Amino acid sequence: MRLDRVVFFTLVGHMIAPSILHVSELDRRFRVKSPGGSHTNATGAVHNPRRMGYSAGGSSSGSAALVAAGEVDMALGGDQGGSIRMPSSFCGVYGMKPTWGLVPYTGIMPIEIFIDHTGPMTNSVADNALLLEVIAGDDGYDPRIKAPQVHPYSRALGRGAKDLRIAIVKEGFGHPNSERAVDEKVRAAAEHLASLGARVEEVSIPMHLAAAAIWTPIGIEGLTQTMMYGDGYGLSRDDLYSTSLMDFHRGWRQRANELSETTKLFLMFGTYVRENCGSRYYGKAINIVRQLRAVYDEVLAKYDLLLMPTTPMKATPLPKPDASREEYVTRALEMIANTAPFDLTHHPSMSIPCGMVDGLPIGLMLTGRHFDEPTIYRAAEAFEQSADWKQM
Repeated sequence: MRLDRVVFFTLVGHMIAPSILHVSELDRRFRVKSPGGSHTNATGAVHNPRRMGYSAGGSSSGSAALVAAGEVDMALGGDQGGSIRMPSSFCGVYGMKPTWGLVPYTGIMPIEIFIDHTGPMTNSVADNALLLEVIAGDDGYDPRIKAPQVHPYSRALGRGAKDLRIAIVKEGFGHPNSERAVDEKVRAAAEHLASLGARVEEVSIPMHLAAAAIWTPIGIEGLTQTMMYGDGYGLSRDDLYSTSLMDFHRGWRQRANELSETTKLFLMFGTYVRENCGSRYYGKAINIVRQLRAVYDEVLAKYDLLLMPTTPMKATPLPKPDASREEYVTRALEMIANTAPFDLTHHPSMSIPCGMVDGLPIGLMLTGRHFDEPTIYRAAEAFEQSADWKQM
């Protein structure tokens, strides 16, 4: 693998541009990063490489766009609410959010410690598994890494999908903003996995629909405390602190008007809650996460994987320069319903491309037991090798 075709994001904050190592002559329109959508960057929107004028997803939009455009073979992204998997879905690449505590977050600007994840984004399952092999395990710095179960992920490939037990999560479909064509493509992909020998059944997990509300105080209050008032790092961790980054990020106080509309909204909301309620709702949400984790684990005790759309919709048009604040914010947050839950519960979760609608990719999401990334790779590679997703 050539080093000049690997992109490493050393800063994956919602407002910080990526640092690209050993990569030259890259199109600047892809060298940016944003929350949720790909339209909030200081240097301009990131266009979907499969259709100009459409979102590349976010916040790891630069990673997804570079991989999908063929400019690099591998990239890393950050995932706090879905920001590896959402751009992977929109751009048609493979994006793995590993189990929390598997891949060190050292050197990456935290957004919220409880939901910070980093993982590989690639054009193939094999490359994805290979990159995870390289980056997984204890680095001696990150306090998140306690007892990681590291595997030789490449060895999970080539085993096929026969006898895998896959649960289609009913509540992952039919959201108010779901596109019917997306739901249909994902269900068709599930049927294809069944044709490969997997045992596929539908299950109901009602609490899945409450996960976005549980995420909100953790994501917003955590972002406010750690990323903003904590100068990008926060306190009280036996971590490796990048003091130069902390010094630099502190400068947002003098340039707050340059923040994106979304970040301004989160910061004001988080500040209001902090001043009027303290951290009570953050703590309550963390407590409720235990219940959410338990309902997924109950199903995963009977099935190997959960299956649902990664995002309720395919890539959306980028907001126009005169778009309303409401549209601007909505475009950044409308796609997290299925991805955010597993940032809370820390289950590994991967987006794989499973078809096209109107020339734009559709993402299918597979979620597994903690530290069971190999089973996800096994199913993903079986699907990948059995058909060309661009023709599905």
